[in-house]
Amino acid sequence: MLVYFLQVTKQMNLWSMLQSGGALMIPLGLLFVVALFFFFERYIAIKKAGKLDDNFMKIIRDHIATGNMAAARTTTKNTDNPVARIIDKGLQRVGKPIDAIERSMESVARLEMYNLERNLSVLSVISRAAPIFGFVGTLAGLMQLFFDINTTGEFVLNTIAGGLYVKLVTSITGLVIGLLSFLGFSFLHTQIDKTANKMEVAAADFLDILQDPNNNA
Repeated sequence: MLVYFLQVTKQMNLWSMLQSGGALMIPLGLLFVVALFFFFERYIAIKKAGKLDDNFMKIIRDHIATGNMAAARTTTKNTDNPVARIIDKGLQRVGKPIDAIERSMESVARLEMYNLERNLSVLSVISRAAPIFGFVGTLAGLMQLFFDINTTGEFVLNTIAGGLYVKLVTSITGLVIGLLSFLGFSFLHTQIDKTANKMEVAAADFLDILQDPNNNA
């Protein structure tokens, strides 16, 4: 049985098999390309947003402790990172009540989260749409197969088996694309959560620095 399976597998050509799926393989292929594009586009953006110098908050603390707000803001403006932009907003509000500073920083944090999650929903949509396209292709193919049998009156087992094999290609392809899109969506969400955690920690550290009785700000 194993030898037979290996022989059949060797005879199967992936490209030929995909081509046999019919016209609906075209939108499935487009969905796959779109999913790949947005996955890598978001991955690069999120990875960039997650990079932050380990000494960043220490530098900010030192500047605030010496009362050098201009240097602190220069540091944040020269750092292209969501954490830096949140801290910069806090520095702009220094001198106001802590609650007001915190609200301003939260507003920037929400905007940064929106930017990180932008276009991520595309992967979620594809993870649901691709399997549906696949099932539609399979059902349409089965309808055509049984229509031909009903019209011609021919009931040949080999023909039916071959037809079913071809029609299942779209379903399998759709499920694979949907699964890959879902895994990509989940992976990126995990990376966003890590970045969000960095933002929360940095914001809390900044507020602690402002409330430190030893700083001269």
